[in-house]
Amino acid sequence: QVQLVESGGGLVQAGGSLRLNCAASRSIFSGEVMGWYRQAPGKQRELVATILSGGRASYVDSVRGRFTIARDNALNTVLEMNSLKPEDTAVYYCNLRQVFSDSGYWGQGTQVTVSS
Repeated sequence: QVQLVESGGGLVQAGGSLRLNCAASRSIFSGEVMGWYRQAPGKQRELVATILSGGRASYVDSVRGRFTIARDNALNTVLEMNSLKPEDTAVYYCNLRQVFSDSGYWGQGTQVTVSS
């Protein structure tokens, strides 16, 4: 069992920045991927960014160039969010899974609200 705890959410004006942190109870193993997802009210949960154990990152088109996912240390994965837009408002979750798995472990989420 792996515990994931997100932190760093809050209220920010459009154009501002936030740094989200996902603290894991163990490090990422080879063959695993850590991801950040978000779910806005009335919408499905969507993938925002992922990072493999080796450090390779990928992003959804809507955040590419504004968000950066990185391994802060062996246990912490951060999501740096810049140039925030009202449409980025959502609950943000981190997820740890095997690369070829659809499930894995989830955190409890952290609310990000961007005001216009």
